[in-house]
Amino acid sequence: MKLFERAIEKRLRANLFKGKIICLYGPRRSGKTTLVKKILEEFSDDGYYLNCEDARERNHLVIGRADILKTYVDSKKIVVLDEAQTVEHIGTILKLFVDTYPEIQLIATGSSSFDLANRIGEPLVGRAYEFLLYPISVGELVTAYNKQEVIKNSENFLRFGMYPSIIDSTGPEKINLLSAIASNYLYKDIFTFEHIRKPKLLEDLLKLLALQIGSEVSLNELAGKLEVSRPTVERYLELLEKTYVIRRLYTLKRNIRNEIRGNFKVFFYDLGVRNYLINNFNTMETRTDSGALFENFFIMERIKYHHNTYGYLPLIYFWRTYDQKEIDFVEEQNGKFTLFECKLNTVKRNTRAFTAFKVAYPESAYTDVTVSNFVEYLL
Repeated sequence: MKLFERAIEKRLRANLFKGKIICLYGPRRSGKTTLVKKILEEFSDDGYYLNCEDARERNHLVIGRADILKTYVDSKKIVVLDEAQTVEHIGTILKLFVDTYPEIQLIATGSSSFDLANRIGEPLVGRAYEFLLYPISVGELVTAYNKQEVIKNSENFLRFGMYPSIIDSTGPEKINLLSAIASNYLYKDIFTFEHIRKPKLLEDLLKLLALQIGSEVSLNELAGKLEVSRPTVERYLELLEKTYVIRRLYTLKRNIRNEIRGNFKVFFYDLGVRNYLINNFNTMETRTDSGALFENFFIMERIKYHHNTYGYLPLIYFWRTYDQKEIDFVEEQNGKFTLFECKLNTVKRNTRAFTAFKVAYPESAYTDVTVSNFVEYLL
């Protein structure tokens, strides 16, 4: 498998040995372990990798006893705690260790934001730098190949997604790998830590969401189809967001009379997983959802772009009015709005919607994004 240079690596390295813990979040199989092991390699015998999913390794992480881990790692300069969310009281354990041995660099990885973040939470306030590692981004692909190659292969990204192990594999192998990711990793943290009683309900919800990408989602409709309560659906949606399976996008609403308020759309962090859930890997010309796939792809790539480049996101929305004017994707920074209309192929500009938006929000710029020009907005 090709090893990609990850965009956050440079920023992560710049924060090593500053007396703080590095916390690296991200979906399972996004490449966290590969990245931290690459960093460890440069320290040779001065680095140590500890797999927290191994019960024997977890025995060295004891609340109130930083000396136990220190004795175990001896004189190592840098220690990785992989899948640290599996350790009970991990936040308190890490706090004591970094306070006692600030010269040792700890890197803690976690495959779910709700679990590692909750467990380190308050104890590590002011003691940690946080990074988020997504599946491969377009920007990372361009550094490995070139713009034209990325554009040429964009259909593969819409069909099979952007997990590192998927990028260079062949067609049949891609589907087998996606099957393994979806079956073995997709729900693992939810099932392990949240004790979901009805895994089939979770799978049915995901399939419904997979069929609605690019469209507004109704909690009441989902609850009705699944025959559960609205709060149950909301809880499952939150868990799917916190484990980096889906991302909700809400409407921009600033008390302008005609704006629709309170609705949201759901997009998938990885389209390969989405297509696996509905068992559809067909080519773009034979699909009815190709436009929605491209919209999902571009929005998630813009999210990756901002996180990878700056470490944070602008405010993001979609926009729609009761008289059917709509903008696919809106970013807001410093009171200025950047609008993106996503179309797989070149179409007539959405002038009517942009004109209405600009009347309401004068500081606005509009861009049509297609398969031929998307790369330039992701670098």
